[in-house]
Amino acid sequence: MSLTSGQGLASATATEAVVQQGAYLARSGNCMGCHTTRGGKSYAGGRRLNTPFGEFVTPNITPDNETGIGQWSADDFWQAMHHGQSRDGRYLYPAFPYTEYTKVTRKDADAIFAYLRSLTPVHQTNPQHRIRSPYDNQLLLLLWRVWYFKEGVYESDSSKSEEWNRGAYLVQGLGHCDACHTARNVWGASQDDKLTGGEIMGHYWYAPSLIAPQEAGVGDWPIETIVELLSTGITSDAVTTGPMATIVRQSLQHLSPEDMRAMAVYLQSIGKPDTTRKTRQIPDMPEAVRQYLARGELVYEKHCQDCHGESGQGAPGIYPPLAGNRSVTMKSPLNTIRSVLYGGYPPSTAGNPRPYGMPPYQHIIRDAEIAQVVSYIRNAWGNFGSLVSPLDVDQSRGNEF
Repeated sequence: MSLTSGQGLASATATEAVVQQGAYLARSGNCMGCHTTRGGKSYAGGRRLNTPFGEFVTPNITPDNETGIGQWSADDFWQAMHHGQSRDGRYLYPAFPYTEYTKVTRKDADAIFAYLRSLTPVHQTNPQHRIRSPYDNQLLLLLWRVWYFKEGVYESDSSKSEEWNRGAYLVQGLGHCDACHTARNVWGASQDDKLTGGEIMGHYWYAPSLIAPQEAGVGDWPIETIVELLSTGITSDAVTTGPMATIVRQSLQHLSPEDMRAMAVYLQSIGKPDTTRKTRQIPDMPEAVRQYLARGELVYEKHCQDCHGESGQGAPGIYPPLAGNRSVTMKSPLNTIRSVLYGGYPPSTAGNPRPYGMPPYQHIIRDAEIAQVVSYIRNAWGNFGSLVSPLDVDQSRGNEF
């Protein structure tokens, strides 16, 4: 039976709607961010991901028949997303976050595939992975999957609202927040799925806990403030930096208001309120520590005070406050050290199109002075954090995100 012209138009419109939905979902999962190398063609792959297990290179996922996914079917794509297996049956390494993407529904996976198939094919052969022995062994990878990979589409929690479940689906699945915001064991597997924070493998940045109020938990934040931070990268009291700034710019700012709010609702629900803030007491400091911090104060007055203020108050919407700033005082000083070393900008977003940045100081200030000034701002104006040594500064160096 042949289709009438009206039926054909309806089918084409439906297909276009699926492609557009796939484009939105691919943006939500930041697929282009990983599958595009700096200065390269979008989705053509070639980006190198350094890990303790070797160097992984992202593949070409444009519909090129020879070097991309032009000969893949929707079933092949689902097998990669949900089961973590390539078209030829090989087990994929979890540098591709199928451990989180497995929660994506088949309908959404098919929409993403339809979008990728709509792209202009790019003929680009990318380098092979360079995986260290013995990790370059499919049998060992099979054992890893048995121990650490739990396959399954996201299951809604009937005790929660539809909005909460949508946020959980985005955070746990497409957003793959767990890929960064959790500690990993020696085999590179997430130690839990509770977003309790951890160092990002191969990037020398710390992804803070999204639960703990002393790090990045937002249990006592208004929903509107969470939305503002995720969509613009900055609020009057907080700013995203490093890899998270990139995620905001490339992915989160493009989410619909409904999805952004859903994520905020979910993140607020898992964050614990800070019940110790008013009762927290700062112990007396030994004289040697006072002298160390005094040297850091001199560095601060010379290089930092003009922007961040004499009392670390910052300038709302321009320069973040350092007094009472959780990113400054949290257990890991890594992000603060790297911000001083390399500088950086909040993301350029529709809500913050011309962000104010911070220059790098690694060529101006010695490691000893960086250690002193970071120690100072972690312990001034009512802040309380561990001291930083020149060795900590040296060990924080690595590849930029």
